Amino acid sequence: MNRQHWWRDAVIYQVYVRSFLDSTGDGIGDLAGVRAGLPYLKKLGVDGIWLSPFYPSPQHDHGYDVADYRDVDPVFGDLAEFDRLTAAARRLGVKVLLDIVPNHCSSEHLWFREALAAAPGGPERARFHFADGRGPDGAEPPNNWHAMFGGPAWTRVTEPDGSPGQWYLHMFTPEQPDWNWRDPDVAADFDRTLRFWLDRGVDGFRIDVAAGLFKHPALPDSPDPEADARTRDSVNPLAWNQPEVHDVWRHWRAVCEEYTARDGRERLLVGEVSVPTAREHARYVRADELHQAFFFDLLGAPWDADAFRKVIAEAMQDIAGTGSTVTWVLNNHDQVRTVTRYGEPAPEGSGLGAARARAAALLMLALPGAAYIYQGEELGLPEVIDLPDDVLTDPIFRRTGSRARIRDGCRVPLPWSGHASPFGFTSGAEGAKPWLPQPEYFAEYATHRALADTRSSWHLYRDGLQLRSALPQLGEGTLSWLDTQPGVLAFARGDDLVCAVNFTAAPVPAPVPGTPLLASGPCPPGVLPGSTAAWWIDS
Repeated sequence: MNRQHWWRDAVIYQVYVRSFLDSTGDGIGDLAGVRAGLPYLKKLGVDGIWLSPFYPSPQHDHGYDVADYRDVDPVFGDLAEFDRLTAAARRLGVKVLLDIVPNHCSSEHLWFREALAAAPGGPERARFHFADGRGPDGAEPPNNWHAMFGGPAWTRVTEPDGSPGQWYLHMFTPEQPDWNWRDPDVAADFDRTLRFWLDRGVDGFRIDVAAGLFKHPALPDSPDPEADARTRDSVNPLAWNQPEVHDVWRHWRAVCEEYTARDGRERLLVGEVSVPTAREHARYVRADELHQAFFFDLLGAPWDADAFRKVIAEAMQDIAGTGSTVTWVLNNHDQVRTVTRYGEPAPEGSGLGAARARAAALLMLALPGAAYIYQGEELGLPEVIDLPDDVLTDPIFRRTGSRARIRDGCRVPLPWSGHASPFGFTSGAEGAKPWLPQPEYFAEYATHRALADTRSSWHLYRDGLQLRSALPQLGEGTLSWLDTQPGVLAFARGDDLVCAVNFTAAPVPAPVPGTPLLASGPCPPGVLPGSTAAWWIDS
């Protein structure tokens, strides 16, 4: 890892706190559980962790509806436990990033409650997007925008006198009103939030919906309402990727650099940036804006050598060209797990999906730049696709009634040990239930088994991380494409390290003779089997 600018080639592990490890027996993971799991993550070899939101919240969207940005929800612990966690992480040399949610808050946030109690046009409502409705008596929404989790993006309020009133904007759910970043109170309060956590020693922030924040000031109709009606699709150019958002990231970068100047510890800003092209993505990681932004195109690429090469090449040209490094990601808490995604339409846990997921992981770890790993991917966990309707908590399901694109299946609590649920996830009395049910087959993926089996995905990740740390050719640097036969992707890192991936089902000649340094599956000398990746030193 580049010690001066640690983030440039860091490997960060995403901890979905409520599903990582439960220390209290209530079936919900917590900060003390994360602290207990730090030695496991240190052994895996990651450079840092990103914690999902643990702030006070009614949990309508599992903490992404924040009621108080500067405290800990009692479900997850308290500020004293947070301080113990960061102190333990620092002793182990593990960086800590927090998830910050600046596009929207909870409808239970104090300022939103004050807005509801205030008169139209008052300063309390200016912190949000309140507008009069259209049509007779203002009974129609102010515009045709749709929420990303389904349904209209507007909800009408009842005024303090009991009459039907204005509407407020929420690009996700009614419980998540959007902030109005054109109001100076909003920017000033987020400044206070950044400094609160930086003063407590965090190493940076993952920024939710980083292409959001600003909306067109006139709030006009979307030019493509049919496209905008699709859930979880940032296609409305009036609500996303407005030019003013870049001023926010310049200011936040300056705040982070102020802290770095004090003690020499570089703080990181990494954004969740969903924009149509790598070129637009690159604007967010210019030298005075975000340090990094997740490059989701690799995650979205089909299992195809040409598709992977195209997105990697575009990222290296457009993003690395800014002076930043690419931030690679294959999964997160919003996506179908890699094993299942690559195995479709086969059932969960299929051998094909598992082989492809292992190969993709080795490919990602060989690419120049930083990499983020979602918890459980190192265990080879498949998506849980058969959760019953009555346990689903995703607001997409509540808003649409459809199971399509719901996210509960990748959020099922991790299995740690044993042969039956809760698989060591909760320390409660016998019969304690995780907040989402774990399938019986999770026993095959429990961490105690993974650590004991040198053929497991855990050991592949651990070995890859060790080599990445030890070999100067890996991490930050250049990439050179190598000629291959169709269906095979190969590139060199430095003068002598080669990574190749066989996207086909049939074995092909290896690009380098001899036994590889590391392979995602059995790999005899001179052969690269189907759905397999390998690294060699070409001497």
